[in-house]
Amino acid sequence: MRCREAAAADPPRRFVDEAYWAKPVPGFGDPRARLLVVGLAPAAHGGNRTGRVFTGDRSGDWLYGALHRAGFASQATSTSRDDGLVLTDAYVACIVRCAPPGNKPSPAERDRCLPFFGRELALLPNLRVILALGAFAWDGFLLAAGQLGHPIGTPRPKFGHGATATIGPWRLFGSYHVSQQNTFTGRLTEPMLDAVFTAAKRAL
Repeated sequence: MRCREAAAADPPRRFVDEAYWAKPVPGFGDPRARLLVVGLAPAAHGGNRTGRVFTGDRSGDWLYGALHRAGFASQATSTSRDDGLVLTDAYVACIVRCAPPGNKPSPAERDRCLPFFGRELALLPNLRVILALGAFAWDGFLLAAGQLGHPIGTPRPKFGHGATATIGPWRLFGSYHVSQQNTFTGRLTEPMLDAVFTAAKRAL
């Protein structure tokens, strides 16, 4: 796709010697996971650069730090695919598989990638809890669940930080995304993120 080719062809200066993946980034974690964390898309200079979702950028530091504090991750940081990070009872994926232009995925990209996300859900049979990072991931999960035959309900569950809903066999939790746009401004704090992970863990 043009979006990932552009990201690989024009890296920032500090990454100029890095070999970009420039291909779709798969999910990562424990295949027996009961918890699935869903993001928007790989960051152009994070997951797209390293080849592992939420790896090599500050958003990943926030996410894996929270997973570590909650007991799901073996370490609090993620810098590369071979850094030794192991997830236990948790899996991390994105709705969109490639780094989108401007780091902002579109509904069209979401719809193209959704069948792959649906297959990922089917390959994780022990899932009980879904934690959606941001409204885009929340809505993407609802669409995928509907395509898999699970009623969404009326009114449609609305995203919010700390929002919850029951969809088919899963309990869905919402959190603001761990992007710097939220963490630098204080819209999302570590205690806020930890509180959502605590609630999700209780639901397991």
